Amino acid sequence: MTANEANLKKALPSKSTVPIVSCDWLEEHLGDPSVRIVEVCSSPRNSTYLQNHIPGAIWCFWKDWCWHDSDREFVTPRAAALRLGANGITEETTLVFYGDPVQYGPYAAWAFTMAGHPNVRILDGGRRKWISDGRPLTPEITELTPVEYRTRKSDCSMRIGRDAIRAGLGKTGRILLDVRSAEEFNGERVMPPPDFDHGAERAGRIPGALHLHFQEILNEDDSYLDRDTLAAKFLDLSLTPNQSEEVIIYCRLSHRASLAWYAMRYIIGFENVKIYDGSWTEWGSIVGFPVEK
Repeated sequence: MTANEANLKKALPSKSTVPIVSCDWLEEHLGDPSVRIVEVCSSPRNSTYLQNHIPGAIWCFWKDWCWHDSDREFVTPRAAALRLGANGITEETTLVFYGDPVQYGPYAAWAFTMAGHPNVRILDGGRRKWISDGRPLTPEITELTPVEYRTRKSDCSMRIGRDAIRAGLGKTGRILLDVRSAEEFNGERVMPPPDFDHGAERAGRIPGALHLHFQEILNEDDSYLDRDTLAAKFLDLSLTPNQSEEVIIYCRLSHRASLAWYAMRYIIGFENVKIYDGSWTEWGSIVGFPVEK
C-alpha cells in the first residue's frame, strides 16, 4: 500500500455518517410512520409505478418536485414545504428517495437537502436493486393526510454556477470532473447513447475536465461499489478526500453528477465537492463559453 492509499483509507468516513440506506434498512422500516419513501421517475407518466412499487412509496416526476414551477431553478424552501406537507411529510420525517433510473433519487435528495429538509436519504441502488433483490412490491397507493410543514432555510453551499466556473478556468485550486459517457466527453454526442441526440447546441466538455463515467462507480444492480473500490477509482484520477482543491462535478443535467456527489461526499469523505447543476445542457449552449474536444 502506498502512502497516498494509506492516507485515503484513514479519511474514509464511518458508515454511520452516510445518508445512503441499504435495501435491508428500508425493508426493515416499511410501515414506519416516521419514514416517507418517494419514487422519483424520469418520465412524466407513472405507469411503471402503478404496476408495482416499494410498499408505502409515493410517486413523483422529477421536474414537478425538484424544479421551480416557472423558472429553471430548484424548488424553494416555501414550495418544498407545501409539496411535502401535502404528502403527509413534516420536518421530522425521514425522507428516502429512490430513482427510476437510479440517478434521479440522488438528484431529488440533493434538491430537497438544498431546500432545507433536515433528514434526507437515498436508497442505494434505487428501484433496480430493490427489484433484483426480490424485495416486496405492491400496486397499492398509500393514502396521505396533509400536514403542516414549517418552512426551512435553504442551503446552496453544495452547488456552483457557470460564471464561477468560467472565472476559475485555468487557475489552481479547482478540479472539474465530467461523469458523462465517453461519447459525450469526447464531443461525439450531447446526450448519452442510444437516445435521440439533443439538449445542447455544441458537443464537447468544459476545458480541463477529468473524466469518470458514472457507471464505473456502480455495480450491475446500480448499487455503489464498496468504499475502498470507489476510493481507488478516484485515486486513479489523483483525487483524494484530503486534497486542497475544490472538485466540481457535472454531467448533462446534473442527475448523474448528484449520484457521483453522494459517493464522493458521503462514502469516500470529500468535503470540498460541489455540483455544477446547469451542466452541459447550459454550458454547451451559451454563446462565448469555451468548449474543449
